[in-house]
Amino acid sequence: MLCWGYWSLGQPGISSNLQGIVAEPQVCRFVSDRSIKEVACGGNHSVFLLEDGEVYTCGVNTKGQLGHEREGNKPEQIGALADQHIIHVACGESHSLALSDRGQLFSWGAGSDGQLGLMTTEDSVAVPRLIQKLNQQTILQVSCGNWHCLALAADGQFFTWGKNSHGQLGLGKEFPSQTSPQRVRSLEGIPLAQVAAGGAHSFALSLSGAVFGWGMNNAGQLGLSDEKDRESPCHVKLLRTQKVVYISCGEEHTAVLTKSGGVFTFGAGSCGQLGHDSVNDEVNPRRVLELMGSEVTQIACGRQHTLALVPSSGLIYAFGCGAKGQLGTGHTCNVKCPSPVKGHWAAHSAQLSARADRFKYRVVKQIFSGGDQTFVLCSTYENSSPAVDFRTWCCSDTVFCSLLEWKLSGKKEIDEHFKTSPKIPGIDLNSTRILFEKLMHSQHSMILEQILNSFESCLIPQLSSSPPDVEAMRIYLILPEFPLLQDSKYYITLTIPLAMAILRLETNPSKVLDNWWSQACPKYFMKLVTLYKSAVLYLLRGRKTFLIPVLFNNYMTATLRLLEKLYKVNLKVKHVEYDKFYIPEISSLVDIQEDYLMWFLHQSGMAWKARPSIMQDAVTLCSYPFIFDAQAKTKMLQTDAELQMQVAVNGANLQNVFMLLTLEPLLARSPFLVLHVRRNHLVGDALRELSIHSDIDLKKPLKVIFDGEEGVDAGGVTKEFFLLLLKELLNPIYGMFTYYQDSNLLWFSDTHNWFHLIGITCGLAIYNSTVVDLHFPLALYKKLLNVKPSLEDLKELSPTEGRSLQELLDYPGEDIEETFCLNFTVCRESYGVIEQKKLIPGGDRVAVCKDNRQPEQEFVDAYVNYVFQISVHEWYTAFSSGFLKVCGGKVLELFQPAELRAMMVGNSNYNWEELEESAVYKGDYSSTHPTVKLFWETFHEFPLEKKKKFLLFLTGSDRIPIYGMASLQIIIQSTATGEEYLPVAHTCYNLLDLPKYSSKEIMKARLTQALDNYEGFSLA
Repeated sequence: MLCWGYWSLGQPGISSNLQGIVAEPQVCRFVSDRSIKEVACGGNHSVFLLEDGEVYTCGVNTKGQLGHEREGNKPEQIGALADQHIIHVACGESHSLALSDRGQLFSWGAGSDGQLGLMTTEDSVAVPRLIQKLNQQTILQVSCGNWHCLALAADGQFFTWGKNSHGQLGLGKEFPSQTSPQRVRSLEGIPLAQVAAGGAHSFALSLSGAVFGWGMNNAGQLGLSDEKDRESPCHVKLLRTQKVVYISCGEEHTAVLTKSGGVFTFGAGSCGQLGHDSVNDEVNPRRVLELMGSEVTQIACGRQHTLALVPSSGLIYAFGCGAKGQLGTGHTCNVKCPSPVKGHWAAHSAQLSARADRFKYRVVKQIFSGGDQTFVLCSTYENSSPAVDFRTWCCSDTVFCSLLEWKLSGKKEIDEHFKTSPKIPGIDLNSTRILFEKLMHSQHSMILEQILNSFESCLIPQLSSSPPDVEAMRIYLILPEFPLLQDSKYYITLTIPLAMAILRLETNPSKVLDNWWSQACPKYFMKLVTLYKSAVLYLLRGRKTFLIPVLFNNYMTATLRLLEKLYKVNLKVKHVEYDKFYIPEISSLVDIQEDYLMWFLHQSGMAWKARPSIMQDAVTLCSYPFIFDAQAKTKMLQTDAELQMQVAVNGANLQNVFMLLTLEPLLARSPFLVLHVRRNHLVGDALRELSIHSDIDLKKPLKVIFDGEEGVDAGGVTKEFFLLLLKELLNPIYGMFTYYQDSNLLWFSDTHNWFHLIGITCGLAIYNSTVVDLHFPLALYKKLLNVKPSLEDLKELSPTEGRSLQELLDYPGEDIEETFCLNFTVCRESYGVIEQKKLIPGGDRVAVCKDNRQPEQEFVDAYVNYVFQISVHEWYTAFSSGFLKVCGGKVLELFQPAELRAMMVGNSNYNWEELEESAVYKGDYSSTHPTVKLFWETFHEFPLEKKKKFLLFLTGSDRIPIYGMASLQIIIQSTATGEEYLPVAHTCYNLLDLPKYSSKEIMKARLTQALDNYEGFSLA
């Protein structure tokens, strides 16, 4: 071991050397036959920790800081610690700490400011004592300032005690000095890798490199861009992206080491201790440029000097105050730039020249500094070992939770851990899952029980609404992977409290969690959705077991609000389809009609008229419409229609609003909307019939009577009515719609008084649960729900136009105007004439250039707005007024555009087995008849497009009703015709006449021929 600097009683271990200043490295041989593990330096005393756990001290002993009675420069063993195996030591100005291998902490020396943590303010304690308040903790790391101490425990708790004149304990405002360890609660939740104390300031470093500082800041030693003291930990944001792995503090300056081997310093610079070739203070972290190009692996700060080790050359660089020889340069002057410490140094892996005296060279293992002293553990070149690397060593001494998170962040991609930010969680959730799965094994039952108790009683209830750093938020991603959260036994104690904690988060951390959920894999996201859907069902099924209704309401509200938060995230990133949020079982567990009525009353401000006992704080599921499937929303549509009928008939001033649903008298007089039409005057008759009925009548169940035709409309006639009417309305000879061939979609194209009728027809189709083959883009349904169409909608309607606009936006060059030759106009054909339409006033004179090509700016917005708004305003207004006559009102607020489209035109969630299972057979046929078996075998072998064509052939649409395939209930009946005849579809009844074909080959040929000959009702 080598040492240099100042000792008032002489250099340690050399009894004859009484000189105070040692300006260059000297050998310290007091334990020549034993290995030293660590050295700590106080104001005027030193502590030496041996590999075998013994502790020696020397120096001044005016406050008992040596732990024995023998003051002087000869290190003596502390007998009071002889029975302990000490693994870590630290020194303050005049006090010392020692940490045993059992995690127990001992203190001695000056105690007037409470820095010993012994719950006393004794001026001095000459014999090490156990800090009783920490006896229940396993301490892993300690650090001492001049008059205060920091300790990090194995369970992640962080303690401080001692003097608090500048807020260095981090406990907040108005806290006096503390004589016993106190928890720093403001950092709870952050996995800490290291704590470090300066003269009167403190630091904590998280595993992902987040640096927090507090205490004295008179010279900017906290790196917070000012010189104001801080009473609580503050995030040093300027270091957030630097991947800090180690911190060392001087009296009024700070040095940090990064993963790449860079060094940043800040704080007091009056002696050059910052290494910036200056004596100025620095309030912001600044890189030591002289060390750039060298990979530093160790740093150490004394009172006013700094050291850095570069193992590739073996050199130690020193800078700062040298008045007492503490730089080891052989001189006693200050140095403002990093300068090599005097001596023969070699790198561990270096090749010395043949002529070099190998016994002269030393290889550094570790450097220690404090006060005005420096110690270096080293070895001869012949017996050297690699230097300790401070960039990795702290992970081995960190707390369990921190180590857990470090492992979860992914060992192979450990750099991802340092990228933790509001956008990147920096954690490997697959590792989380694997770890929890291992804990579920029976051999870990005791550990699992401890974790469960900790989660239930401590962790989740104490989660902060304002976490100190994004790193503390990773717990919200980790906890859902804990398998017991999926167990309904723990919904009340784990799952729902976690939802409540998430919902308590303030705006910014809540947005961070949304960002992380957005980047999560769909499988993880779906697990969250499924978990809280299950919790909703658990609460609904057990509703009667809650003795206190307010508890049920609180639990249900928290669960639904969390699902709503997930749903809003999903709207942006589309991890899963919107129907994955459906909870179909709700229809059988909740009175949808009553729930909708309560929601309606809340929305219309009429809740005060209802029964207070029911309405007060009641949860209305309709406030969370995304959980309702088609069946439930259809029920809401019916309830809304009935509600509006009664309001119109009886007025809103009813004594009891729940009587709104008593509809028998009204419906007894006129229970249906009956339309009398002639087949050869279908459009005219429909216009006439619909014009004479009131808006309320339009909400009644529809019955259609074709003149001259007998029979009861059991649904087939109504379906035929819609098919024939829309076929006529969409006839190309009227030019009402433009057909986009590359998307197979329709859009408004010309003025006609039938748009209002088409709107009513679409509304009636929804109200009467009939799928119509109207291929409108999603933009139409967005407009009906007051959602503004976007460029994505134009891409759906007209892929060519959409792609062209996207190419414009993505074009990287500056020559936009020359390349695209566009101005703010659009060309449209009208009756064979090409017309130029201005997108903005004077648009024909405004060129599209670099400055206005962003989507949120003029051109694309104006183009999309023209297509979906301006060019079709009159026609869309007529359509929407007709549609809203039938489907208007607050009920529309419950739908998403895609859901509204699915209600009208069906969806493509095909389940062909369900189609077979729900089929009905007539005549000679049954599910076991040979011809029926041949039919289904042939059908299931068809490719998807051919199956869809069969649906179109049989039902009039290749999409299925929102209720699913089973609701089609196709009918297959036998016929007396021979094998040469083709199958015949009765579209209005989903009825197939199927001859008795004798072989699979004939079945396939006849079916294919029938499908190929089918023309259908489509506009194309």
